[in-house]
Amino acid sequence: MAITTSAAATASHFFGTRIYDPNLISSGRIQARFGFSFGTKKAPPPPPPQPKKAAPKPPSGRLVWFPNASAPEWLDGTMIGDRGFDPFGFAKPAEYLQFDLDSLDQNLAKNEAGEIIGVIKETAELKPTPFQPYTEVFGLQRFRECELIHGRWAMLGTLGAIAVEALTGVAWQDAGKVELVEGSSYLGQPLPFSLTTLIWIEVLVIGYIEFQRNSVLEPEKRLYPGGYFDPLGLASDPDKIDNLKLAEIKHSRLAMVAFLIFGLQAAITGKGPISFIASLSS
Repeated sequence: MAITTSAAATASHFFGTRIYDPNLISSGRIQARFGFSFGTKKAPPPPPPQPKKAAPKPPSGRLVWFPNASAPEWLDGTMIGDRGFDPFGFAKPAEYLQFDLDSLDQNLAKNEAGEIIGVIKETAELKPTPFQPYTEVFGLQRFRECELIHGRWAMLGTLGAIAVEALTGVAWQDAGKVELVEGSSYLGQPLPFSLTTLIWIEVLVIGYIEFQRNSVLEPEKRLYPGGYFDPLGLASDPDKIDNLKLAEIKHSRLAMVAFLIFGLQAAITGKGPISFIASLSS
């Protein structure tokens, strides 16, 4: 046995292989220094083909954004105003693949990569921080909050653009020019503040409000705080609150589209919404 081992060791030194145990010659652990091997690790058998899933059909009676459109599975219609519109999959729940450790055997010419051993799904829980309350930046709940907040600003902006032009004759995109030349004013009435002071007031007030809003970790309170923001008590009736939420999100979407049209219209024609409609009738 010793003679066989010595002969094998001599051959190993000559041919460039490392032999640690003569009984493991065909085990795949013996690798040649010239780039070829006497044994290779068998590749795992390919997984069986998964049956193709049929595209989900919208449930009967559910409203979708386009006739006969198929809503993605993560938009199940439970959220108010959900019409299954997510063509780019932004709201798809985040999934992270969990891999096994790579092979780290220094006696092998090639170490096999770790295989997939599981899938980790991100939850929609909130973080206890006032600056980033959501654990997932691209989560469905955060998208709903952004949609609602932007929609409320769009409703105010759309109404303001029409009202200011109707009362003063100045288009909304030219209001800043008038402020710089004639001083700060509101609806034609002068204000006791300079334009710089108004900007600082807006930054401080809105910044404080946003800081306080982000400190709230309950999703419902973040969107519908109530109290001073519901002076007429419209949301006090539980039978009507869902209808009011649906009406708000519909008006928000319409206002965002309207203000996008206002912006394109001002950039192309240089006119406000009222003057542009007037030019069509003339």
